[in-house]
Amino acid sequence: MKFGINTLVWTTQVGRSERALFSRIKNWGFDGVELYLSPEEPAELNSVKRMLDDLQLERTTCSVIPKQANLVSREPEVRARGARLLRACIERTAELGAQLICGPLYAGLGVMTGTRRTEEEWQWACESLRSAATRGRELGVTLAIEPLNRFETYFLNTLQDAVKLIHDVGEPNVRIHFDTFHANIEERDPAKAILAVAKDLSHVHVSENDRGIPGTGHTDWRGIFSALKIAGYNGWLTIESFARPGPELAAAAAIWRDLASSGDALAEQGLRFIKTLSSELGLN
Repeated sequence: MKFGINTLVWTTQVGRSERALFSRIKNWGFDGVELYLSPEEPAELNSVKRMLDDLQLERTTCSVIPKQANLVSREPEVRARGARLLRACIERTAELGAQLICGPLYAGLGVMTGTRRTEEEWQWACESLRSAATRGRELGVTLAIEPLNRFETYFLNTLQDAVKLIHDVGEPNVRIHFDTFHANIEERDPAKAILAVAKDLSHVHVSENDRGIPGTGHTDWRGIFSALKIAGYNGWLTIESFARPGPELAAAAAIWRDLASSGDALAEQGLRFIKTLSSELGLN
């Protein structure tokens, strides 16, 4: 098992100035970091890679598809823009020395059509993901597809739908990303949902039911971690939350209050909790 932390806990921008943050992350006992990607971010890609290499911190990446690059848009030029963006993020993932990119890599974040997804949209998503997967295979990068809650997307909300999508895509490096926050809203029983998709599970995000510090809310952590053990999961447990997000991130995640006293407090306390529980259950 590997323990990670998403840098969105502190910032959407990562560069040379984060050396001290990366050092703290290493000293707290994390195995690696998860970096938010866009074609422009991180701007200092080589410097970030060198810092992480020097500290022997492994890394994964995450990204979202913006509305103007929606992969299931009716506009061909918008879908093409999304395909180029996803390809660029996969290439940046490889340049950083990472082997996995996760997130809702199928539709524009926050896009709502007012209707259920259509078969045509489904096929557009499959086409784009197949193309992205080809580039990912060339670079040794896995795409982990994350269902989101109904307030952030209409397109993919449950793990069962995610299984259908990756099976329809039909590429071995397109797999499932499980997020405890979204599952708390959309899955009737998150632990059972994990077991139902065990063979396709590739990445796990750890966040409390209110998106705060893991272990401080009502999420069934013991049930979820026990299910991961039964499933034979041995990948990343990556804390993803937002302690005091800036305006753009706050709007995207609908966060209007502080979820922790600081990003550092969220990281330290959250890591203690997930390490302790993992050890108790023999998940390490």
